[in-house]
Amino acid sequence: MSDENFYYPSQHVIDNANIKEYDDLYKYSIENREEFWATHAENINWYKKWDKVLDKSNPPFYKWFEGGKTNIILNAIDRHLSTPARNKLAIIWEGEKGDVRTFSYFALNREVSEFANILKSMGVKKGDVVTIYMPQIPEQLFAMLACAKIGAIHSVVYGGFSSEALADRINDANSRMVITADGGFRRGKVTELKSVVNKAMELSPTMEICITIKHAGIDVYMENDRDYWFHDLKALPIASHKCETEEMDSSDTLFLLYTSGSTGKPKALVHTHGGYSVYTSTTHKMVFDIKPEDRFWCAADPGWITGHSYIVYGPLINGATVVLYEGAPNHPYPDRWWKMIDKYGINILYTSPTAIRGLMRFGDSWTKRHDLSSLRLLGSVGEPINPEAWKWYHHVIGQDKCPIMDTWWQTETGGFMITPLPVTPLKPGSATRPFFGNEIAVVDDEGNEVKAGEEGNLVIKSPWPGMAAGIFRDPERFINTYWKKYQKQGWYLTGDSAKKDEDGYFWIIGRTDDVIKVSGYRLGTAEIESAIITHPAIVESAAIAIPHDLKGNCIHIFAILRKGYEASHELEKELINHVSIHLGPIARPEEVKFVDSLPKTRSGKIMRRILKARILGLPEGDMSTLEE
Repeated sequence: MSDENFYYPSQHVIDNANIKEYDDLYKYSIENREEFWATHAENINWYKKWDKVLDKSNPPFYKWFEGGKTNIILNAIDRHLSTPARNKLAIIWEGEKGDVRTFSYFALNREVSEFANILKSMGVKKGDVVTIYMPQIPEQLFAMLACAKIGAIHSVVYGGFSSEALADRINDANSRMVITADGGFRRGKVTELKSVVNKAMELSPTMEICITIKHAGIDVYMENDRDYWFHDLKALPIASHKCETEEMDSSDTLFLLYTSGSTGKPKALVHTHGGYSVYTSTTHKMVFDIKPEDRFWCAADPGWITGHSYIVYGPLINGATVVLYEGAPNHPYPDRWWKMIDKYGINILYTSPTAIRGLMRFGDSWTKRHDLSSLRLLGSVGEPINPEAWKWYHHVIGQDKCPIMDTWWQTETGGFMITPLPVTPLKPGSATRPFFGNEIAVVDDEGNEVKAGEEGNLVIKSPWPGMAAGIFRDPERFINTYWKKYQKQGWYLTGDSAKKDEDGYFWIIGRTDDVIKVSGYRLGTAEIESAIITHPAIVESAAIAIPHDLKGNCIHIFAILRKGYEASHELEKELINHVSIHLGPIARPEEVKFVDSLPKTRSGKIMRRILKARILGLPEGDMSTLEE
C-alpha cells in the first residue's frame, strides 16, 4: 500500500515513546513467548515467584505463573505505599452535577482497607462471590478492590440492568451479598438502583445482605437484618483502616464478568489474579506509553471489561492517575468532556466510536471553547471505528498530533490483542497489528489462512496471560463456545470476522453473525455502515441482513440523522444510491429506515440481532445487556 494510506507518528512522539520499535520485539515475543512474559511478570510484585510460566497440561484451561503467590492489590495499591507515589493522586472523580472528589494512593488504601474490613465483618470469605451494582462513583472501585484484597470474587453488574437480569447473575454466581447505592445520576435524572436490587433480592434465594451507599439522597426501602447503610457501618469500630492483603495463588479467581452472545444465557467469564495482573498492566503501559505524570481517562464504565482492565486494574498497577466521571458526555452541554480535559489536564482519552460519533454530530464549535493541548494520545474501543469518525477524532480532538490507539479485544481476552503502539503508522479503521506474544490469523472454516484482503474468521493461535480461565462452573460451554471449532489446531475462536491487508494490518469486520451474504458475496456490516456515514445527513447507522427470495439476503439500514436534516422518501433514495456508489451495486440497500436511536450493549456494540428480530417479528432474545 502506498504511503498516502498511513498516518505517521510525529518525530516528537517517536522520540518520547517508551517503545520505539515493533518488529524485532514482536518477533522475539513469538519465538520466546514464555521468556517474554516472565520478564514482564518481574515488573509486578509476588509473595512467591512462580514455578512454571505456563502450565499447558490441560488445554484450553491454561494456567499462567503456576505456583506463584500474589494478589492484584499487592500491585495496584500496596507496593505504591512505600514509594513517593503514595502521595500521588490515584483517582480524580467528577459527578454529573460538578462535584469533585480526589484520592491519593495513601487515601485509596485507607478507603479500600475500611471497606474490606466491613465485608469481613459481614462474613465475606476468600472465594465468596460479591455482586456489585453501582453508579460510576469512587465507592464502586473501592468495593471491587476491597473484594480482591480479602480474596473474595467480585461480579460487577452494570447499574442499568433490570432486576431480572441482575437476579439471573446473582443466582448464577451463587452470591450472598450485593453492594449498591440508593441511586445514580444520568442526564440530570436519578436512576433508582436500590429499588432494582430490592426486586432482584426477591427473585434470589441466595441473597442475604445488601450494603447501600448514600449517593443520590433518595428515600429507599431498607429491611432489618438484611440492608445496611455503608456510612453507618463505616462509623463503627469494625471499619478499621488496617487490613492485611490476602495471599492468593496466581490462578485463584479475581472476578467474574458476564457477557452475552447473540443467543443463550449470559456467561460468567473467570479472570485470575496472576496472569491478568501481568497482562493488563503490560498492555496499558506499552500501548498508552504511560509516563509517571500522566492523567489517564478511560471514559468507559467499570461495569464492563474495559472499565475493569483500563480504569481500575491496569492503571492502578502502573501507578497512574485515573479520571472517573459519572454522567453523560453531552450533559448539560455537548462540551462536557472537552471541558474536563481542559480542567484536569488529561493526557490520554480512551473511549468508544459510539461516543465519538455522538459528540461529532454537534460539530466542532463546542470543542473550540476548550484547550485540548494536554492530550498526547487517544484511544478507541468497543467496535470498529469508521474512517470518518477516526479522522474527526484525530483532527478535531487530537489536533492532528495525537496517535489513535484503536484497540481490538474482548471480555474473554482480558486486555488488548490487536493494537497499535504510539510509534505505529496508522490506517483509519484498522486496529493494526497483534500485541506482543500474540499469534493471530484470519482463516476459513477449515483453518486455512485466507489471502490478503479476504474475509475470514479471526483466531488466536497461542495462549496469553490475560485470557479467561473458563466460564464459571461450566467448562463444557467454555470449550464449545471458544475452542471446539478449531480444537485440532488448539486455536481460540473469537467469533469476529476480519481481514488482513498486504501490510499485515487487521481490519475487524464485526461479529460473524454481523456479516451479510448477498448473492454469495460477503459484506461486512461495518463496511456498509462506514459507506452510508460518509453522507453528510447521517451520524450513525446499523446494517442488517433480511432474507430475500432472490439474493438469499438483502440489506436493510437503520440510520440516525444529523441535526438539521429531515427524513423523507427522497433522502432515503439518495442514501440507497450513495451506498451503491461507494460499495458497488451488490451492496445496494433495500431500505433505509430513519430512527432516533439504536439498541446497544453497555460497551457500545450495536445489537443488530434485535433490529433483525423486530423487522421479522421474531422474539428479541436476551436483552439484559442493552444500554437503554
